[in-house]
Amino acid sequence: MFKIKTLVVATLILISQQLYATQSAEEIIKGRKAMFSENYQNAKKISILLKSKKIEEAKPLMKKISDNYKKLLDYFPENTKEGFKTEALPSIWENKDEFNTLMQKASDDMLKLAKAIDNTEDLRAVQKELMWSNCSACHSRFRAPH
Repeated sequence: MFKIKTLVVATLILISQQLYATQSAEEIIKGRKAMFSENYQNAKKISILLKSKKIEEAKPLMKKISDNYKKLLDYFPENTKEGFKTEALPSIWENKDEFNTLMQKASDDMLKLAKAIDNTEDLRAVQKELMWSNCSACHSRFRAPH
């Protein structure tokens, strides 16, 4: 399983090099900030929907967040470490494998959440475990305090 994930990450890195050739550092930084912001807004909507027991309405938002985390793997090239009000810490590039693993885990966990909410009594706990804990893990390690 680890070899497959490593191969997938390596393939994504090669593909992402094409992205960097066509986008400026500013566009990439603004793009990743927009995706993280969209994820946060969607996570808040998910919380509201689950609290209201609108489970089916929450699932497409979970899929969107999952997709964004996969896309974000391509949004941290070397030339985007600084500038344009980035809140990304150098630890992202110093621990790239760890960061990429966390992004992939967050993506996978959102899909797990979409399945788990059908069979759980405690929506809040499963949401904390599979969504908010990933946000916290990334922010504490890879994002500047704000």
